[in-house]
Amino acid sequence: MEQPEIKILPYETRPARCEPHEAGAAAAAAALVQFLRRQLDGVVIERIGSTAVPGCAGKGIIDLMVMYGGGQLAEVREQIDGLGFQRQTTREPFPEDRPMRTGAFDYEGQRYLVHVHIVSAESPEVEDLRYFRDCLRADPELRAAYVAFKKKLLAQGVSDSVDYAIAKGEFIRQCLGR
Repeated sequence: MEQPEIKILPYETRPARCEPHEAGAAAAAAALVQFLRRQLDGVVIERIGSTAVPGCAGKGIIDLMVMYGGGQLAEVREQIDGLGFQRQTTREPFPEDRPMRTGAFDYEGQRYLVHVHIVSAESPEVEDLRYFRDCLRADPELRAAYVAFKKKLLAQGVSDSVDYAIAKGEFIRQCLGR
């Protein structure tokens, strides 16, 4: 089966939201991961975030964690930038020593937004991101509580995507025991 070629498009900034889980995001994310694995050498790529958790409502953005080995940050960052991913344009972007890149792509007639988290394979953040994702996958009550928390933030008027992400961090830190 031929792998689809993916073109990375400009990211579309939008207000915070919490929408029902979209089943098509899994296939789109899998196609994007396959594409990136063909383009990037020496990295491990995993899906994280709400779209990686079946049934979890969220902002509808595919979050990927690209893990690189020692000394590869600059090379991996340049490769990802070369594919068309962009630096964040929101306030408080991730620092360049732990960057996040944004982009969009079309898959089966739908546009998907993407956040690519570029993380050292040795960073404790890797285990934190995996742990939270896996807890949400395994525990329907935790997943429901997380969705309720996100909806509460929106009901309180949090619409800025950065404020929303910061506020969600409180729930995540509690789950991680911090």
